Amino acid sequence: MPASQQHITPSTPMGANLLHDGATFRVWAPRAKQVYVSGGFNNWEHDDSTLLIQNNDGHWTGFMAGLEDGETYKFYVIGQGTEGFKRDPYARELTIEWPNPSCILRSASSFPWQDGNWKTPVFSDLIIYQFHIGTWYGPNRETRVAKFLDVLDRIEYLSELGVNAIEPLPIVEYSTPRSMGYNGSDLFSPEMDYQVTDDSELDGYLELANRLLTRKGKPPLTKQILAIGINQFKALVDICHHYGIAVILDVVYNHASGDVTGQSESIYFFDRAAGADKNDSLYFTNEDHTGPVFAFWNESVRQFLIDNARFFLDEYHIDGYRYDQVTVIDKQNVPSGWLFCQHLNSTLAAQEPEAINIAEYWGPDPAVVRTQQQGGAGFHANWHDGLRNAIRGVISQASGGQNAHIDWQPVANQLIVPGFADTWRAVQYVESHDEVYRDRAPRIPSLAVGGGDTRSWYATSRSRVATGLILTSPGIPMLFMGQEFFEDKRWADDAPNHKDMLIFWKGLDDQKIMIDFLRFTRELIWIRRKHPGLRGERVKALSMENSSRVLVFQRWVERTGRDVIVVVSLNENTLYNYQIPLPASGKWFEVFNSDVYENWVNPASAGNGGSIEAIGGPMNGLSASALITVPANSIVIFSRDLGD
Repeated sequence: MPASQQHITPSTPMGANLLHDGATFRVWAPRAKQVYVSGGFNNWEHDDSTLLIQNNDGHWTGFMAGLEDGETYKFYVIGQGTEGFKRDPYARELTIEWPNPSCILRSASSFPWQDGNWKTPVFSDLIIYQFHIGTWYGPNRETRVAKFLDVLDRIEYLSELGVNAIEPLPIVEYSTPRSMGYNGSDLFSPEMDYQVTDDSELDGYLELANRLLTRKGKPPLTKQILAIGINQFKALVDICHHYGIAVILDVVYNHASGDVTGQSESIYFFDRAAGADKNDSLYFTNEDHTGPVFAFWNESVRQFLIDNARFFLDEYHIDGYRYDQVTVIDKQNVPSGWLFCQHLNSTLAAQEPEAINIAEYWGPDPAVVRTQQQGGAGFHANWHDGLRNAIRGVISQASGGQNAHIDWQPVANQLIVPGFADTWRAVQYVESHDEVYRDRAPRIPSLAVGGGDTRSWYATSRSRVATGLILTSPGIPMLFMGQEFFEDKRWADDAPNHKDMLIFWKGLDDQKIMIDFLRFTRELIWIRRKHPGLRGERVKALSMENSSRVLVFQRWVERTGRDVIVVVSLNENTLYNYQIPLPASGKWFEVFNSDVYENWVNPASAGNGGSIEAIGGPMNGLSASALITVPANSIVIFSRDLGD
């Protein structure tokens, strides 16, 4: 007799879902002849009692009584071409048994969330920190994959740094122990190698988690809760929220892992069709982008990916997403890819309007962040390379020395985020996982000296200018791991083969250059958070002199002022009595001076004694001006007030 249809309704969720007396199963396999569910609960048999019922919509359903949390299972699919086990595309967790792991039946409510009062920061206030969990922090990173729970040891560090959002590289399951994460094979299960499975090792993490929770007045977790693999990532998200940090997931919906085509139990050819037509893999077309491209023409495939995004918002309390290569979704799936983006964004906006959706779309194209009513895709923000390329350009020019030509015009042009109606919709950065990976572009300290001495003043001062521009310009600033403390090496995801590319945490113990640079970054982040003008929409280049190598721009809040003036120099000499335009006469406070952070506190720092008086006449169309001191290779900020 086939599986019971008890508890099965048109709204039964996909995958395996626990109820009080068993579990429901629902899977999409429209061309399969038969689909069974089997597992450890029945010695992996597939017989009449585990045969699911096919519905008119291509789904197979059934209810198994008596199943409990932790049971292992798979689907057994008999198709027109082959038959065999298939993993549940919606599996919440997998066992560590590659190449053919089992699915683990998990309750959606196995974790005791305590973040009910958490609110995601206003999008325009976000400051993002991007990192790779497998290599970022943890013991023996040369030989051991770092874990979700290793991040807990850096939560207070991130909170003190001032970032209010983290963006780990993709964390869903892939088939190898080490990867950048962009080759996901099972989209609903967190990466198993990021989980702590050793019982004795878990004790230290439990103590750390509970110390962080206790400091925020929250009840401790039990070892039983933390021992469940998926709860380890949930604990990380929960604790991040208690420390004022949002969690933005990097997700890959343009393609799956290239190796799913060779995994007999993956979603590739899920219903085991017999033909060789390009769409016979069910979930994919014959297009490729480092892996098979999802078949966005198929409504059920679009829904699968939308379900995935909804799942992490709901069950993991995620605060938003960065979507990898939306360009591929669009250009290799015309017109269905764009339709998917619109459906995705409208669905998530209805479910969780406070969650941000960030696209990686090159050009970039402003249409990506326009509303659907305007024909746009409806994303909130987009990765942007305009300011990134401009900043890296002037830093590279400066590496040629004092007599090299500096052209500020590209930077001035990109400050306004041309084409975008709202400047905050651009995610701005000078380093990312792509930019400085292995044999790609150099880190800023190396770029700043043309590959020369990265421990020189030229490297540190120019690097402060680059990071300072990102943190004072319009848009959502993003830092890449190690940038905040002057990491000068590229990074790699396969640490055993690139031990020299792990970020150098030990430098914060005894290398003053790195300690001082971290102080610079931290204090500038907090300046941004204190001054609304630095987070606002308005920006205007006031003065740009390539001969003196100085750029001056204004930031303010429309209708309320809160003006901030940013003076940026790539001149290797200090400039005295340098005239700058100002929007109002009177006293202006010098609220930040990067020169102070060279050998903190720099005994030879040049500055303006804490304030200036705008007593000069009109300049460049503004009503006032002042003579100031501009330190060599520096960024100096003036404000009418000292901030909130």
